[in-house]
Amino acid sequence: MNAPASRGALAGLSLSMLLASLGTSIANVGLPSLAQAFDASFQAVQWIVLAYLLAITAVIVSVGRLGDIVGRSRLLQAGLLLFTLASALCAIAPSLGLLVAARALQGLGAAIMMAMTMALVGETVSKDRAGRTMGLLGTMSAIGTALGPSVGGVLIVGFGWQALFFVTVPLGALAFVLARRYLPREGNQQTSTHTGFNWLSTLRNPPLRAGLTMTALVSAVMMATLVVGPFYLARGVGLAPTWMGLAMAVGPCVSALAGVPAGRLTDRFGGHTMTVIGLMAMVTGCLLLSLMPSYWGVVGYIGPLILLTLGYAQFQAANNTSVMNDVATDRRGAIAGLLNLSRNLGLITGASALGAVFAFVSGDLAVASPEAISNGMRTTFVVALGLITLALLCAWRSRPAAAQLPDIS
Repeated sequence: MNAPASRGALAGLSLSMLLASLGTSIANVGLPSLAQAFDASFQAVQWIVLAYLLAITAVIVSVGRLGDIVGRSRLLQAGLLLFTLASALCAIAPSLGLLVAARALQGLGAAIMMAMTMALVGETVSKDRAGRTMGLLGTMSAIGTALGPSVGGVLIVGFGWQALFFVTVPLGALAFVLARRYLPREGNQQTSTHTGFNWLSTLRNPPLRAGLTMTALVSAVMMATLVVGPFYLARGVGLAPTWMGLAMAVGPCVSALAGVPAGRLTDRFGGHTMTVIGLMAMVTGCLLLSLMPSYWGVVGYIGPLILLTLGYAQFQAANNTSVMNDVATDRRGAIAGLLNLSRNLGLITGASALGAVFAFVSGDLAVASPEAISNGMRTTFVVALGLITLALLCAWRSRPAAAQLPDIS
């Protein structure tokens, strides 16, 4: 692939990843306006967010495998068209029920986009540049997550809740044009070569199993920062909402800035080495988050959070590169789907299990004292420290054979 085509293909993949993550976060800020517009309860409008996430989680492995069968570039284009059409349907939905249904369709399109962008890296760039490309996709995902609340707030004030969904229509159309023009085209013969896939034998592969397990554990910990952080900053430290929002934006901003450098380090030093280094940084960050905020307040929270997020960015680029580089060409879609599924399951676990730990230790969050909130956060990140340590053990046990024996020559 020549340089202009490669840049165009990367632009299409990057925009696809950004849109999928933007769809996750941009609707959250609109829930109060949507509850008022449809005269619905908070529990009812929550399904606008849940329908999108559940659709992604339910189908992402299946669509990854489907891409291996019918062609990954072809399926990505179909996913972009579905996402764009569903975005328009969301914007013109006359009722909450139809909006939720359209969001589920949007989530199906997003699942295709998330799985296919990772699967197509191997067909878009050379293997020695795979790390920085994975880092770029991680950056775009973080940017989408970070931009959602801020851009969504501006759009609601200026144009109403419909703009939350209309804004992705032209972007989705642009991504489709880029994908159709620059991504490699598969031949029809591909369909007949993928009938022997065995999920059980695939999951018996130790490095793959370790990569998926580490992804789930790390994602759970990162989700805990988004669940516990707002309560600690608002109730434990007493920050005003504006300052709390700025503090919460530190993590996504660091992740966005660190993605490409993390990928370059992966290309230079190897996926396994940089996976371990990323996890070690996360271990240190969790340890400091369990200790420093009690004595240093906001500074003691943001400093360790930056270290934790840097470690996460490095882990994500290195682990994704290691997993996808070792996958046979005809299985890239399925494995990309499994990686995304393990990430989503980790996010769900972090929100529920680690959130429950925080609530149990803190007590009634409506009346809990700052000291109780701080204790809850300390305990939560002690548990998180255990999860990252477990991930580090997985990385150590799955190290390449060449790294297991010392060179005594």
